[in-house]
Amino acid sequence: MVQTLGSLTGRLVDEAPDAVIVTRADGTIVLANRRAHEMLGHPPAGLLGESVDVLFPEDARGRYPDQRAAYLAGRRPPLRRVPLRALRSDGQAFPVEASISALAAEDGMYVIAIIRDDTAQREAGEARGLLASIVQSSHDAIVTTDLDGTVLTWNPGAELLYGYPADKMIGGPVDRIIPAERRTDEAEILTLVRIGGRMDRYRTVRLHADGSPITVSVLVSPLRDPRGTIVGMTSTARDISEREHAEARVQAVLDAAPDALLGVDDAGNVVLVNAEAERLFGYPRHDLTQLAVHRLLPDGLPPAGAMLRAGAGTALDSERIGEQPGEAPRWVTRTARRRDGEELPVEISCSGLDTGEGVIVVATVRDITARLAAEAEQAALREEAERQRIEARLQRTQRLESLGQLAGGIAHDFNNLLAVILNYASFIVEDATGTPLAHDAEQIARAARRGSDLTHQLLAFARREVIRPRPLDVSTVVTEVEQMLKRSIGEHIGLTTVTAPLPPVMADPGQLEQVLVNLAVNARDAMPSGGHITIDTATVTVDDTHPAARSGLSPGCYVRLRVSDTGTGMPREVIEQAFDPFFTTKPSGQGTGLGLATVYGIVTQAGGTVHIYSETGFGTTITVLLPVTDAAVPQKRPAEATADLHGHGATVLVVEDETALREVTGRILRRGGYTVLSAAGGREALDLCAGHDGPIDVLLTDVIMPGMLGKDLAEAVTAARPGIRVVFMSGYAQPVLTTHGTLAADVHLLEKPFTGVELMKALHEQLSTPGGECSEQ
Repeated sequence: MVQTLGSLTGRLVDEAPDAVIVTRADGTIVLANRRAHEMLGHPPAGLLGESVDVLFPEDARGRYPDQRAAYLAGRRPPLRRVPLRALRSDGQAFPVEASISALAAEDGMYVIAIIRDDTAQREAGEARGLLASIVQSSHDAIVTTDLDGTVLTWNPGAELLYGYPADKMIGGPVDRIIPAERRTDEAEILTLVRIGGRMDRYRTVRLHADGSPITVSVLVSPLRDPRGTIVGMTSTARDISEREHAEARVQAVLDAAPDALLGVDDAGNVVLVNAEAERLFGYPRHDLTQLAVHRLLPDGLPPAGAMLRAGAGTALDSERIGEQPGEAPRWVTRTARRRDGEELPVEISCSGLDTGEGVIVVATVRDITARLAAEAEQAALREEAERQRIEARLQRTQRLESLGQLAGGIAHDFNNLLAVILNYASFIVEDATGTPLAHDAEQIARAARRGSDLTHQLLAFARREVIRPRPLDVSTVVTEVEQMLKRSIGEHIGLTTVTAPLPPVMADPGQLEQVLVNLAVNARDAMPSGGHITIDTATVTVDDTHPAARSGLSPGCYVRLRVSDTGTGMPREVIEQAFDPFFTTKPSGQGTGLGLATVYGIVTQAGGTVHIYSETGFGTTITVLLPVTDAAVPQKRPAEATADLHGHGATVLVVEDETALREVTGRILRRGGYTVLSAAGGREALDLCAGHDGPIDVLLTDVIMPGMLGKDLAEAVTAARPGIRVVFMSGYAQPVLTTHGTLAADVHLLEKPFTGVELMKALHEQLSTPGGECSEQ
């Protein structure tokens, strides 16, 4: 045991971050750890047996024997972090801190020295001093404030620009130099800085001490403490002179150019850039103008640029730039290197600019990555036998993206309006039961629900719908919806289902049911005089020769869901447009044209594909392929008894920027037995949360709100009240709450428009889940 402890102690000493040296009474080194040898430049074990004097410069060695004797005799207390100079094996002296003490052992007295290299700490202090000196000597006005707008520092540049001495501003409000009409903008910038954002230079107005306005260019960035916490902000302001106004106008013209522009001087240094150059190369403007051009263009400029730099004088005739008068610029392919090291293909064309102080070569750099990729794709497409089908798929994708942008744009506001209409109509139905007024209100509610269905169809087709995928058995889903499908298609249509044992797929069960309903209803409409529908399932393997692979499906194992009918069939021109939104062959008022479009959106979002085969007069077969997953299908839980949805006084904080929806939501909850706190936005909600003494059981917040997103609000509230439950509500939550459209398992979302019952169920489920009982703050 003693031997083990001794071995462990030796390893600990050897791994210590500081140099550890032990000497005998005569100064002979008997122990030196690995760090001591590294710090002093000696080979391993090279210090053992040496005199301790070799560790210090000659002019300091004389006093060490007396000090050592004093330690050994117990006449001197231990020293802690004494500044000394040590000596490396190459003769170089350097500053260190040493802690020295004596140790009595069975075989005599020893002196222990622990030495720390002070170089890094000293250099850090020098760097801080240099930084402070730079700030003090800067011609720019550099001001730091805390998060409340109180001035912390005020450099001489600020004194010169604003006319206030530092002692008049430090500790006071920075608003003194900000015009009243600009303070709202500055508050928004402070909000951005609070979350770690940085404002690149922007043009604004400040006030001089004499009251006159000053046009300045300002750069704002977060001010962090040593732990990295944001404690304020730093603003660097510069007076915009007339020359800078002129340069800004020229720069604006350059920044409007679609290609990157680099101005290169005779020495090959970049002296002029535009906004596209910043984006292309990944450097901020200031850094770009500090680089040599070969850092950005390793292959150099085209020959025309080299001729311009090498030629005598500044005459820029067409022969010198390698072009004939009237010719278009000659583009040369080169490789560009971004800040992150990524290399990308570019085209470069050079021209000359006489500045009066010399010639600057202006290189126009055009990123051709996308173009080359497009050319490669076009070449691949030309090799495929079914080029027309692939081109149609590309067009469909473009239409899908356009519709997705449209659907996402209207879904949030439209669903807010529908939620208000639906729930106020429900109030009338409940309060006026049995009257003509209730019947009218029910018609209003029915119209609102139809509007909601249409919105969800648009989002589903455009792959903007929030999905909750889980492993499921497609055959089981077919069996469960079979009876519902029979009622939907009518008695004049026969329905046969043929299911097989299948591996699971990852899909949203509600969306898969919607696919089956849409396909069955579409087949029914193709058989007005009656007919038969067959739904079957199977497992298929897609390889490079499979027809689905030619439409872009990856090889692998898939579950096939096939719906066939004996209807009228479709001609080729109808098949090509069948998945287009709002395309329908039905008479006006009998179809939205979103049935098959919705199927296409749902299937492709699940990673699958859908294909139509049809012959006019012989019917149609629609085949859906969904990728197999390794995840297991969860077992069904037994059905729960009808729950008591009453709130029993639980407190709900409702945050919704739409006033009418906020009011109707609060009314539903109060009628349902909840205590309601309401806020119109994130900041108001946080203030309300902080000022409320009682418990808050649930945060019910909109997802997309001005000023603060619901997700950010939820994080702040749960940090302040760890026991609180969170329910999000939104008509278009995909871009905020989801990853690639998939809702995380721990996120509870109530989709708009919702009914009062749906709202009460959502809150009940949250409060009933493990850990979801009413919290006590």
